[in-house]
Amino acid sequence: MSHDMLAIIWFGLWGLLWAVYFVLDGYTLGTGMLFPFISENKQERNQLQEAIGPFWGGNEVWLITAGGATFAAFPLTYANMFSFLYTPLMFILFALFFRAVGLEFMHKDDSEKWQKMWKWAFFVASGLIALLFGVAFANLFDGLLISEVGYEGNLLSLLHPYGLLGGILFVVIFLLSGSLWVQLKTSGVVADRAAALAKPFVIVTAAIVAIFLVATGNRTPIFENYAAMPVLWIVPALAMVASLGAIWFVIKERIGLAFTAVCVTIFTLMATGFIGMFPNMLPSKIDPAYSTNLFDAAGSQLNLTIMLIVALICVPIVIGYQLWSYRVFKDKITKETAKGYQ
Repeated sequence: MSHDMLAIIWFGLWGLLWAVYFVLDGYTLGTGMLFPFISENKQERNQLQEAIGPFWGGNEVWLITAGGATFAAFPLTYANMFSFLYTPLMFILFALFFRAVGLEFMHKDDSEKWQKMWKWAFFVASGLIALLFGVAFANLFDGLLISEVGYEGNLLSLLHPYGLLGGILFVVIFLLSGSLWVQLKTSGVVADRAAALAKPFVIVTAAIVAIFLVATGNRTPIFENYAAMPVLWIVPALAMVASLGAIWFVIKERIGLAFTAVCVTIFTLMATGFIGMFPNMLPSKIDPAYSTNLFDAAGSQLNLTIMLIVALICVPIVIGYQLWSYRVFKDKITKETAKGYQ
């Protein structure tokens, strides 16, 4: 297999890893953002902790794998990304720390102040991760201020209207995903509160998805690849249809189908961006000549070949483990039996 073909395959896998991560971690981040508002006491917090406790660590594996794949398959992209976007990526890293610590430490002490502190740390960190990832990927779709001398932007230059729209999109769609997951995994008043929030969330999500797609067409060059190959329009169209379908399923209280529709929306939105970026990985909005493309960024042919063999062996194992964990922890969690995160 040629080097260019291997590079294209790894670009597809790179995009797939990020999309799967956001689909899976979306509901845990959403649950974290909902945490202080749908739980009123320790037992209700235990329900929410137990609803995501067996899964969030496995979901984070996809984030680690996406980062590792970037480092190993596209070392130039990895180097430039952590150079150009050092500050927002460090914010995300610290938010990931506090999210994990908040979940782990919340009930390690019976002090009300202790539990309140870590409850809000969990909430803030979950929201910050969603917001910053949304801003980061919206900027990738839009293009970065990369010139012949390197990156000319800073943290504030990333917070333009389209970047913030991407952040808001991620926050809202993850809130919706979390509210549906809580209904699937818990019973009682916690599930009822989540259901009450899901109805406005699903409408707002569909509206913001539509606004984001229109803004993407007006602001970014993403849809140039779609114009060259019209069959690709099915991907953003599916994102819009899935977001509208989620409204119908929520109204009809078909929560499993609504959650599936939200997952499809997240996946196709990410696919829309990655397809539009191809072959660039770090596009420049100053001049396309300064973009980092996948062919220049890819590692050696031997490196990509070995990684592909490893991926074909290990990824099915990870998927199998996660499917097994969802089967083992398939039952709903009641307030009376909830033990929290163990």
